[in-house]
Amino acid sequence: MNRDPGRIRANGLGDLFSGRFGILLIALVGIFIYWQANQKEVPFAPGKKQLNTMSIEQEVKLGAESYLQILQGEHQQGNTVLCADEASCTGSARELTETVREIGARLEKAALELEEEYRTAGYDMPGVVEKFEWTYYVVDSATPNAFCLPGGYVAVYTGILDITGNYDGRVSLEDISDVDKLAVVMGHEIGHALAHHGAARMSTQQVLQAGQMAVAVGLGDMGAAQQQMVMQAFGVAAQGGFLAFSRDHETQADKIGLDLLVRACYDPREAPELWERMGEIGKGERPPEWMSTHPASETRAENFRKWMPDAIAEYESRCGPLR
Repeated sequence: MNRDPGRIRANGLGDLFSGRFGILLIALVGIFIYWQANQKEVPFAPGKKQLNTMSIEQEVKLGAESYLQILQGEHQQGNTVLCADEASCTGSARELTETVREIGARLEKAALELEEEYRTAGYDMPGVVEKFEWTYYVVDSATPNAFCLPGGYVAVYTGILDITGNYDGRVSLEDISDVDKLAVVMGHEIGHALAHHGAARMSTQQVLQAGQMAVAVGLGDMGAAQQQMVMQAFGVAAQGGFLAFSRDHETQADKIGLDLLVRACYDPREAPELWERMGEIGKGERPPEWMSTHPASETRAENFRKWMPDAIAEYESRCGPLR
């Protein structure tokens, strides 16, 4: 019996799109279209785009809620949030808090200037700085940490002050006699918030979860062992992409922080030395760079050296000669 080859091809395509595979294919195409439609320019990083489905108002709200939860959690663990009660904000607690807030204010002003420079150069800058609820606290904790949540909610932990200070193995007020390295850290963390990196990570995780669900539906007719193998492959690929995505965010935040640093008249030459210190502290405990969410400290120090001639020129045009 003669068969129509065209009919066979048509039936083949029909079979292809009618089952679970068709559902999977349609879902993945839909996710791809959604991904492309929600790509937005990264503020303060010209030429960069990222997935972001959150408004600034949503970021500020989520940042405020998370900030309160984190600070409450630190208090419950016995770590004091300095100057949380302004009436008892005295002595070293006041000095540390005022230092951090002064650095923050200078970096905020620098960010406003940088926004205007980008607008003048023709970039679409929707105004981030003035929409954030800038808040600064110091947490008395041995943990070497600092962060800036979406919305401008900043915390600096006393455990990082020796690393950014005189590096003598103990934390004291002498560590804030020279604050340039602390400004490097704060500029980096603020850079993440200005570039909406937190919102981008949340948006990306939502898409990855949707993709995982679509793959799971499409594998319904496979055996359990095959399903597990495919899902593991999807997980490895997604994790690899997410790690690279995170490392790119870190590099962007380093550069944004440096741009803020020189406009706030902090010495940019402190940045590579800071990351060399970070490398010494973490030596032997880090995974290979390609398996990490952060670039290696050596890579970061090298990036800063590459950017340094332009940074020094910008600093000296605004702040006078570096010594």
